[in-house]
Amino acid sequence: MESIAIIPARGGSKRIPRKNIKIFLGEYVISRAIQCAQASGLFTQIVVSTDDQEIADISRSHGAEVPFIRDSDLSDDHTTTVDVIADAIINIQKLNSVPELVCCIYPVTPLLQSSRLMEAKDLLITEGWDFVFAALEFESPIERSFRKGITGRVTFGDDNFVNTRTQDFESSYHDAGQFYYGRKEAWISKSPVLTGNSSFIQLNKHEVIDIDTEEDWALAEYIFNARNSSKNFLD
Repeated sequence: MESIAIIPARGGSKRIPRKNIKIFLGEYVISRAIQCAQASGLFTQIVVSTDDQEIADISRSHGAEVPFIRDSDLSDDHTTTVDVIADAIINIQKLNSVPELVCCIYPVTPLLQSSRLMEAKDLLITEGWDFVFAALEFESPIERSFRKGITGRVTFGDDNFVNTRTQDFESSYHDAGQFYYGRKEAWISKSPVLTGNSSFIQLNKHEVIDIDTEEDWALAEYIFNARNSSKNFLD
C-alpha cells in the first residue's frame, strides 16, 4: 500500500532559533529526517510543509519536495500538527493524487530509525488503526509523582499510591514526538491522533530525546555517536 511522508518544518522556533535547519553532527537536522524517510523505502513522495524559503531550499537540495509554501496563519505557536498535515494533503491533492497512507515525520528527530517507520506501517495496515505513532515507557510510575509546594514541602499527586510498590503498577507511556503514521481520511477529518482509533510501537530509551534546549541537542549528538559506534550501546 503506497504512502507519502510529510515533514512539518516552520521557520519560527522560540527555544532553539532556526532549530529545523540547525547543524546536527555536520548535517542539517531536517536532512536527517529526509534521509530516514528515504532509507525506509516506504514513500512515493517526501514533502516538506514550511513557511520558510531557506528551509524549502535546503529540503529540496536533500531530495524532498516543497510543492507549496505554507500560509503564515498555519505557522504560529498554536497551530496543531493535525491542522498542518491536513492542509498539506489538500495542497498536494491540487497537483496529484495522495495515497491512502500519510506519515507525518517531525524534522528534529535525528535518533529516528527507518525500521520503526516500517514497523508502524505494518501495524497500521494489519490491525486497521487510523494512526500508529511511537511511544516511550515512563521509567517510573506516574502514579507516584509528586510536587514541591510553596514552602518546599513534598505533595503527592495522589496519596493513595504513596506506599504502593513500583512493581505493582501497570506500565505507562508517553508520545515520543517522532512521527504519526495515519490514514489520509483520518488526517483530513482531523481525527484525534492520541485518543482516537490509534496504537503505538514502543521505542527504547536510546531512540528518542525531546530536543528543546542546547543541552538536549548536545546529548542527542552524544547518543547518536555512541549508538552508531558501539553495538554494546544497544544492550
